[in-house]
Amino acid sequence: MSHASQIIASALALSVLTACSDNGDPARSPASRVASAAPGVGAASAGDPYTPGDGNGGYDVRNYDLDLRIKPRTTPELAGTATLSAVATNRLTRFDLDLSGLTVSKVTVGGAAASYTRNGSELVVTPRTPIARGGNFTVQVEYSGNPHAINDPVLGRYGWLPTSDGVFTGDEPSGAHTWFPSNDHPTDKATFGFRVTVPRGLTAIANGWLTGTRTAGDSTTYSWREDSPMATYLAMVDVGRFKVRTGRTPGGIPVYAAVDPAITTTTVDKLYDTTARVTDAWAKLFGPYPFGSTGGVVDDVQVGFALETQTKPEYGGPMGGDPNTIAHELSHQWFGDSVTLTHWSDIWLNEGFATYAEWIWGERSGTGPSVQTQFDQRYRQTDSPDLWSVPPAGPGRARLFGRSVYERGAMTLHALRQKVGDATFFAILRAWTSQHRHGNATTPQFIALAERMSGKDLGRFFQVWLYGTTRPTTW
Repeated sequence: MSHASQIIASALALSVLTACSDNGDPARSPASRVASAAPGVGAASAGDPYTPGDGNGGYDVRNYDLDLRIKPRTTPELAGTATLSAVATNRLTRFDLDLSGLTVSKVTVGGAAASYTRNGSELVVTPRTPIARGGNFTVQVEYSGNPHAINDPVLGRYGWLPTSDGVFTGDEPSGAHTWFPSNDHPTDKATFGFRVTVPRGLTAIANGWLTGTRTAGDSTTYSWREDSPMATYLAMVDVGRFKVRTGRTPGGIPVYAAVDPAITTTTVDKLYDTTARVTDAWAKLFGPYPFGSTGGVVDDVQVGFALETQTKPEYGGPMGGDPNTIAHELSHQWFGDSVTLTHWSDIWLNEGFATYAEWIWGERSGTGPSVQTQFDQRYRQTDSPDLWSVPPAGPGRARLFGRSVYERGAMTLHALRQKVGDATFFAILRAWTSQHRHGNATTPQFIALAERMSGKDLGRFFQVWLYGTTRPTTW
């Protein structure tokens, strides 16, 4: 995620900026490590204090199939059928899905009607017969209503966001359950299929490949497919009027770029060209592009952020016209989307890396100062508690999107680069994206990799940069 305030005046950001599963052995997936609340009962939370109550235990989702009928500014605005294919990581007599608001009309498990209750943002499902540990099962939920964005006093407004002609979904960190039932935590990654039916004349954009469109009467259905594992907060559906351009990068990666015609700060051609150049550049620097397509969507929505939604970053308002923001969000396809954090306390693995990539792009393209200048400008800010008193690798929920995560996280990487040298540093980044491709990872794993590849004891280095609460003076 990139925040407008960080791009415009990061040095003045003195307060909070508001704006994987292994898909193999279920016993080894991060989602499976959430203990059941009681024998036979899937836990009602992933246990992450940064997003309390979100995520669930007892099962691992392998695929979401979302059939959505969206009519902007009507009641109901959304009518959906969500089919989740999952594997039980514990014996289940009951399990939870995350879903805020909306009216549920029917739930089935394995095709048989299941009983269900609502408990806040939890949909509690009781299948007709227990599900054995290791058993594959499907749960289907029919629901409808007018989704509401999350307005968090700390994290800001996110989730389902209406626009003048449609909808923009920006879900980080946990807004997916505002519009579809899910295991809404990054540790349970899954593949996705979307069928989105909208009024004729509107375009519906989602993650992955556009596999088909069909118009019948006054409606058009757009079908999309994302076959690489994806965290729920990276799922997106944008609906509205868009200018669209498709093609391939010079390196051969399919591109889908879309811009709301109300936007005056960029064009679809500029978005397309910058996206293509950046994607190919990062593929050379960070390792092969991890997904089947790249792209971006610029929508006319009043939010102060851009978001790294998988395969198609979303840009609010003027942010899609800034090449450094595009470089930031596209680097997330490696750092955050393919290699996904395990706990939100490790968000620097997303944002510190993406901010550093943004600095690299600015230096190489001439659209920003040198990386060393970026580092030096911040290091000279001795009286900046938002930078030095907040540890990037554990900022606390109130500083989840604060300066330290982004800027001190990036400074940590530059200091590491100086310590181990360019060749070793970029080899570490490529090994990181390769070893954890389509999975989840942690800060201790990155530290261990850096020590192993550099042959250096980096314990004190990472202590002062990632965990310390004062400005590092030696490292």
